[in-house]
Amino acid sequence: MKNKELAEHLARQAAQASRKLAIAPSKQKDQALIEMAEALERRSSEILSENQEDLNEGRRKGLSSALIDRLLLDEDRIKAIADSLRDVATLPDPIGEVVGGWRTPEGLVIEKRRVPFGVVAVVYEARPNVTVDAAALCLKTGNAVILRGGSDAYHSNRILAEVIMGALLEAGMPAEAVQFVPSRDRQVLVELLQLSDHIDLVIPRGGEQLKNFLVENSKVPVIYAAGGNCHVYVDASADLADARAITVNAKVQRPGVCNSAETLLVHEAVAGEFLPAVAADLIDRGVRLYADERSRAALADLAERVEPATEAHYATEFLGLEMAVRVVDGIEQAIEHIAEYGTGHSEAIVTSDLEASRQFTEEVDAAAVYVNASTRFTDGAVFGLGAEIGISTQKLHARGPLGLKELTSTKYVILGRGHIR
Repeated sequence: MKNKELAEHLARQAAQASRKLAIAPSKQKDQALIEMAEALERRSSEILSENQEDLNEGRRKGLSSALIDRLLLDEDRIKAIADSLRDVATLPDPIGEVVGGWRTPEGLVIEKRRVPFGVVAVVYEARPNVTVDAAALCLKTGNAVILRGGSDAYHSNRILAEVIMGALLEAGMPAEAVQFVPSRDRQVLVELLQLSDHIDLVIPRGGEQLKNFLVENSKVPVIYAAGGNCHVYVDASADLADARAITVNAKVQRPGVCNSAETLLVHEAVAGEFLPAVAADLIDRGVRLYADERSRAALADLAERVEPATEAHYATEFLGLEMAVRVVDGIEQAIEHIAEYGTGHSEAIVTSDLEASRQFTEEVDAAAVYVNASTRFTDGAVFGLGAEIGISTQKLHARGPLGLKELTSTKYVILGRGHIR
């Protein structure tokens, strides 16, 4: 099947399934999620075997340790994925929820109800768990989904999609509600992006390069859950012990994810005391540091282990054990730096000054802004949303964690009694 024919086939199948899925009872959708969880655990050995193929290919290609970590599945991760499906099954079904209602002077009764988008295409990189997350959240919200994962996780994604589709059939749901793109050819994706008659929404889950490619090539609306060039700013009034713990956690707890911190900004008043201690913490954990001139002056004893920073470093989402460092004159310069280099994902200030925290939260333009906490908390489950398909860094139609409600649209239902205008 040629690329265009394959794309059209997948989109038509998904569109047909979406009409059935849109009216599926909550109980049936939840049962399908439970079936999916059980199937993942039952077939874990097959999944791990296919994942090993991807890991072997990735190591031969020289993927970084952070990317290998994102790609890796093991028994614990499969169990966590299965448990997340069970968690989604317990969440309230947003479809059909009346989010507003009123009566007009003419006597019309108007209700605004949540409805599915229809068909959602999710395009993502080397994170096979997204295959399951996306399928589960779209199923719960009555959306059919087309899954196009990165080539580095092709074998893992294929077997996960196969398991999910089989579980849908077991639950009496249309298997076509989950469509896996069985090709590594990027041209199939380009063809999918043209099919606005069948696909209602595209969600990228990856870096800025992927986001820009989709925005430039798609005729379908895009909500991008993309790059995270995140910052930690240590203010003059910060508790420096807290600042060290927050900085290290934000950078090294899981460096290959979008809410890890990529740049450390430090107020000049505390740079001399704070930077040597936190730099030693980071270097001990394998972090490569790129520092501006003032930072390197404060790090003279570590000069051989700290490299000069360039503008490119401040603009980079490293997704690994690398971090840029800069000393700033104060909060205004920190906010300016974030405005220039940040991607609108997650930004943090460490401070004991109430006015500084107010200024930072009001002036920093990002989906999540933290005071005295690590950027690593930006996650739908951690926020209490149950699950999310990604973190939106744009402002329409949703921003921040894309949970169940963010995967719905609305329609007006108007009840009359022979009304004419």
